Amino acid sequence: MFTAECHCGNVKLATKNIPDSLLSCNCSICNRVGALWAYYKKEDVEIITKDAPTSIYLWDKKEIELHHCPDCGCTTHYSSSGENGERKTAINARMADLKITENIPVKKFDGADSWKFIS
Repeated sequence: MFTAECHCGNVKLATKNIPDSLLSCNCSICNRVGALWAYYKKEDVEIITKDAPTSIYLWDKKEIELHHCPDCGCTTHYSSSGENGERKTAINARMADLKITENIPVKKFDGADSWKFIS
């Protein structure tokens, strides 16, 4: 079980599988957010909001819905359409317990320039 939640506990995310790796991207939004992304099929992620629904920022070509808690401001996840039209959800692993994520390998992705993995 992989769980994550924002600072105030308003937004909680859960999925059955711990990711094999996390992605660190240096694009303009990921660099500012400081996220480590764990990717899942949309239907495999349960998203619960306690008091208020997430606020959404539509980024780039309006294909990426970046979600954050309206109360504490934490960026919790994003939703997007994959190349084949499959909806994906990326959980910000920075919202998970460090004991769960500290040993998961991190892949670095150059989303700022080359659009390729750099490590």
